[in-house]
This record gives sequence, structure tokens and C-alpha cells, in this order.
Amino acid sequence: MDMWIPVTIAAAGFQTLRFMLQKTLSSTRLSASGATFARFAYSAPIVLVGLAVALWATGQDLPEMGARFWAFAALGGLTQILATLFVVMLFKQRNFAVGITFKKTEVIQTALVGFILLGEGISPMAFGAICIGLVAVLVLSRTPEVAGPWWRHLTTPASMLGLGSGVLFAMSGVSYRGASLELALDPAWRAGVTLAAVVTMQAVAMGLWLALRDAGELRAVWSARRTAVWVGLTSLAGSFCWFLAFTLQNAAYVNAVGQIEMIFSLIATVLVFREPVTRRELTGIGLLLLSILVLIVAI
Repeated sequence: MDMWIPVTIAAAGFQTLRFMLQKTLSSTRLSASGATFARFAYSAPIVLVGLAVALWATGQDLPEMGARFWAFAALGGLTQILATLFVVMLFKQRNFAVGITFKKTEVIQTALVGFILLGEGISPMAFGAICIGLVAVLVLSRTPEVAGPWWRHLTTPASMLGLGSGVLFAMSGVSYRGASLELALDPAWRAGVTLAAVVTMQAVAMGLWLALRDAGELRAVWSARRTAVWVGLTSLAGSFCWFLAFTLQNAAYVNAVGQIEMIFSLIATVLVFREPVTRRELTGIGLLLLSILVLIVAI
């Protein structure tokens, strides 16, 4: 088995745990922006110290990081912040499994974003997978409280947040791959250096934004540190695995295998949050899984 596959599965597992913690925090103690900031605030110091220790222990020097690296890293960091914020907001409107399913439309959209940013093509079979995925999104977006034609269901707040997060996560994944490939290092070092640069920018940017817009939320993030620190740790572990996988393989391949997160999230929905999952939602999830399998075969 290629190394990037188990690394991706591990990334999906850590990410599910992190989203579970963020859902809990955003529902009880923090706003959506506070729960998002906690991810970066409690992981940035750890990754910086870890990178410094690794550099000292191995005698490795930091590589040259040119303009293209920083452009890709900044784009990836910004879109990931917005995507995470959208997902946390979405958790307040739909159940955990469906929220993650909307978010995981990123695997379909990554193929399109990868073509635009990195010139990676899409085969006819991959296009077929995208069409199946669109049907799944239509099924998932239909809600009993919204009457009328199908397109109205796609314009509900939950649908817009879910689809928007998918686009943004697709952009961040492709951007991180682009940034890491700019570094002349081994895959693990590429992942570590890129992760340190991105998370530091994210923590500083969100910290300044909250200080200007909602200083009280900064205090709330600190007050919730006993839980929030686990958000940072699971985020750090998951992000390193994602970055390493993106370094080793095409982002569309990685996100396709990462759809196993949907299974993890469904288990969390039923066993942890005790939320009901309807037959229609299961049908939508099944269709999306089918589109992912077709996409894996296509690529």
C-alpha cells in the first residue's frame, strides 16, 4: 500500500475528532469564529517548537521560500480559515454527518480547482463522478421546511455554507500542495515547513481580527483551553497528515480517499451526538460515496 493512503486515513480520523470538539465548543462556550481560532491558536506554538527542535536535532537549515510558496501558502491559509468557519456555522443548522457530507463535496470540487490552479486534467469518468456527486448534493440539500423547486433547497443557509466550505477546502488543499512542491526537501520536511508557515499566519491573522472585532472571544478561547487545546492537538496531527499526503500525491486523489471521514462522522452522529439520520440523508451520503468510488477509479 502506498504511504499516502494510510496517512490520509489518519488525517481523516484526526479531522473528525477535531470537528467533534469544535461542534461541542461552538454549541456551548464559543462562537463559530472562536472555535475556529482555537484550532490555530493552540496548534501554532506546538508546530513551531517542534520544527525548531527537529531543525536543531538534524542540523537541517530552513529552505528558501520564494514568492510562489508564500502566495500558495497564504491562499491556502485564508481559504482554510473561511472553510472551517463555514463548517462550524453549519453544525448549528444540520446534524454532524450531513454537515461533514456537504463539506466533503470538496473531493469533487478539488478536481476542478486543481485544473484551474495547477493544470491537472479531468477525465470523462471523473466528470461522470462529478455528476453523481451533484445528484447527491441535491438530495442532501432538500429540507422539509423549504417548499418549491429544487434550486430553492440549494439556496438555504445550510446548503450554501456546506457547498461554500467544499469550494474553500478544495482551494486550500490544492494551494497547500502547490506550496509544498515549491520546497526542495524530502516529503516529511516539506509538510512540516509548510504547515508551520501556514498555521503561524493563520493564528496571527485570526488573533488580530478577533482583537479588533471581538476581544471578548479571545478571553473565551483562553477560558475554554482545557477543551480547546485538544482542538489544537488534533488539528496539528490531522494537518500534518494532510500536508504530507498532499506532498506525496495529487490533491484530488488524497481528498477522494479522505472521504472515509464521512463514515467516521456518521458513527459520531449516532453514537456521540445522538442525532437522528434520515433515510434521505443516508441516500445522499450513499450517492456521494458512489461518486467518490467512481472518482477513485477514474484517477
